[in-house]
Amino acid sequence: MSVISPVGAQPLAGRREWAGLAVLALPTLLISLDQSVLFLALPHLVESLRPTGTQSLWIMDAYGFLIAGFLITMGALGNRVGRRRLLLVGAVAVALTSLLAAYATSAEMLIAARALLGVAAATLMPSTLSLINGMFQDPGQRGRAIAVWAGCFMAGTALGPVVGGLLLERFWWGSVFLLGVPVMLVLLVAGPRLLPEYKEPGGGRLDLVSVVLSLAAVLPVIHGLKELARHGWSVVPLLTLAGGVAVGAVFVARQQRIDRPLLDLGLLRGRGFTAALAVLLVSMTATAGSYLFVTGYLQLVAGLSPMEAGLWMVPSAVASIVAAQLAPTLARRFPVHLVVAGGLLVAALGYGLLVLVGPAGGMPLLVAGFVAAFLGCGPIGALGTALVVGSAPPERAGSAAALSSVCGDLGAALGVALLGSLGTAVYQGTVAVPEGVSPQLAEAVRNGADTALVAAQALPPGAAETAGRVLDAAREAYTNGLNAAGAVCAVIAVASAAIAATTLRKASA
Repeated sequence: MSVISPVGAQPLAGRREWAGLAVLALPTLLISLDQSVLFLALPHLVESLRPTGTQSLWIMDAYGFLIAGFLITMGALGNRVGRRRLLLVGAVAVALTSLLAAYATSAEMLIAARALLGVAAATLMPSTLSLINGMFQDPGQRGRAIAVWAGCFMAGTALGPVVGGLLLERFWWGSVFLLGVPVMLVLLVAGPRLLPEYKEPGGGRLDLVSVVLSLAAVLPVIHGLKELARHGWSVVPLLTLAGGVAVGAVFVARQQRIDRPLLDLGLLRGRGFTAALAVLLVSMTATAGSYLFVTGYLQLVAGLSPMEAGLWMVPSAVASIVAAQLAPTLARRFPVHLVVAGGLLVAALGYGLLVLVGPAGGMPLLVAGFVAAFLGCGPIGALGTALVVGSAPPERAGSAAALSSVCGDLGAALGVALLGSLGTAVYQGTVAVPEGVSPQLAEAVRNGADTALVAAQALPPGAAETAGRVLDAAREAYTNGLNAAGAVCAVIAVASAAIAATTLRKASA
């Protein structure tokens, strides 16, 4: 029950609301964990299900694609049918589809299960954020609650490889999907007792044409960006990306015409709303792009196993969680725009350290730089999300939460695509193919560090010297790509700090 606050202030949340936040933290942790845990399980399920290369990509991507595609729809649906109701229905769907994925007997069945799991998980993100917005009406308490939410999301990303490694040491590959079942059972038991219900008065029916248009806009954009990251700049992903943008323009035009839009574009005129979205999008581009290269360095250059690499990522996750929790306290003492901008400048220094990492003995600089980068990005994850959700009226909180999540997904895809392409170009432009190797081995070295590693490991025992030269060349070129990505991320972080210092000034006034 909420306690009474001083006259003129918003009511303060009580024990029930904080207990409800703990319940909402569970699906948030699960969603981000599910996105990273599959990297370890993929080799095991490939051995069991024998998927083709294309099927393996869809096993990895179907979940994230469908989450991104349905966020806007689920944000609007929660406003109409009730946010708690949608959250609980989604919890049932996540539990069932997790079981389906865990016991899949074919690649096609697993792809379908992952796709359905993505649709189900899309109900959770906007529902959790919009419920937090309603439960914590005091701005200070809401900021702390969203900081906890953001910290859980960051923790899940870091813990995915670690948890996956522990499970795969003792159980079969499907065990990584069963994590969602007990979490959803706790949500189903505790949710009706601790979470309030909110339903927009007179919300009306969903505009199904807008639903189709939103999917046809978001899915091609995300897919096009991912394909650019995998295969470089080519016609097909560029056309896919352009098609998604064109459909997005049609979607926007329709939302401006109809009486009950799927997405209320009037939110973008809100004070601080668009500014916070812009900073979230730009900063996430650097975060995701650097994450790609740092995890690659740990495995391809330092030679760590995926689980060992995951353990080395824990310090940066802890730093981001600590920063997210401290951000609301700092924002009470200093203007929000200065806290966010200052954090991003710290992140820029961390990215700058990545420029100095070498192919040998680079672990201390790598870990220190990434810890500093995540420490600096923690405040925007907490305060930026709080600005987005808090600036929307209660009846639009679902749409605001969905927009925040979509911006994060777009920023991550953009970072992986742009910086992945940059790293590939730097690698291929600087790799020194050892003399005297076969044309096939030389081609493998030119293609990338991962193919060079596989080719070197396939060489006979008597070719150990050649394998060593190949690996040295690939590791040095990959490190060059990491250094270039670190420099670009530092520039992005400085630009994000400038955007925050100027555009968020009015929002924090």
